[in-house]
Parts: sequence; structure tokens; C-alpha cells
Amino acid sequence: MKVRCSWVGSLPLMVEYHDTEWGVPVRDDLKLFEFLVLDSFQAGLSWEITLKKREGFKKAFHNFNPKKIVKFTSKDVERLMLDASIIRNRLKIESTISNAQAFFDIVKEFGSFNKYIWQFTKHSTIKNKFKSMKQIPSTSKESDAMSKDMKKRGFRFVGSTICYAFMQGAGLVNDHTTDCFRYKQIK
Repeated sequence: MKVRCSWVGSLPLMVEYHDTEWGVPVRDDLKLFEFLVLDSFQAGLSWEITLKKREGFKKAFHNFNPKKIVKFTSKDVERLMLDASIIRNRLKIESTISNAQAFFDIVKEFGSFNKYIWQFTKHSTIKNKFKSMKQIPSTSKESDAMSKDMKKRGFRFVGSTICYAFMQGAGLVNDHTTDCFRYKQIK
């Protein structure tokens, strides 16, 4: 039997996410944007709720395509407010649209979102050595810096806690506990 991080539980969707995605370094701009959107919607909710609605989000936000999202209008916001397949929060929906524009501003300035986002960890994964979930912080100096800079650039729903969760999911930090089978695989 494989030992996993204690937050995973037994739900197959959570196990699959933990075993194949969580903590794996992401360098693709569109995948990074997807993770940012999902983490922004997760704010104040459980990751399980967000993950269960991931397919709904993919459809609603055109596979997380910022080129399409940036063109959304108030009619699209109203349509999404009626879409039970996603988390229906007007501020989060509107922030996704404005975050798509901020995403393009970043790409224009840095050449890619990947180059921008990974600068906060000096372009490599921070390899933590936590033995239990109790040791894992909800923020870090890197997530503080990321949050501050992203807010300055017009991003919304990017507080330090959201940024840290994003960093965990996208592999900017390896927060698998040291007894988890994925810790050594990602390390």
C-alpha cells in the first residue's frame, strides 16, 4: 500500500490528482493559468469541491484559454452565474476575466507567464522536508512576494495563501510529506 499525504483521503479523484499532478513542476503557460484560475476559485472552499467542478470550469472557460476569456462580456458573466457546473461567484468570475488580461500583460513583458511565475523560486522547485501536514505553512516569503507583485500588476484573488496553494499544485514547491511515495519521485 502506498503512503500518501494525509490530505488526500480516499476519493479516487483526489488520489488521482495527488498521484499525477500535485507538486509536479508545470512550465506550460496555459496549464499555469489553469492552476491559477482553479486556485482562485478554491479560495474559502475545499480543494475537493473545486476539483469536482474542474470539468465544468474547462467547458465554461474554453479549456482555460486566456485568449477567449479576455473577450468575455457581462453577458458571459451572467451566463456563468447560472452555470451549476462551476463555482458561481461573481467576483471570482470577473477576476478570471481581468486576470486573463493581466496574464497577457505579463507575457508581453516577460516573454512567457512561465518565466514570470518561476522567478519567485529562482526558477527551480523549493524542496521542503516536512514530515507532517502540520508543518506545512499556508504562506511563504515567496508566496508573499508573488502575491504582492501580482496584485500590483492587476491580478485579483491572488492573496499569499492562494499563491502558496498555486505554488504547491504547480510544483514551485514540493510539499509532499517525506513519507509520501511522491516526495522522492518529484524530488
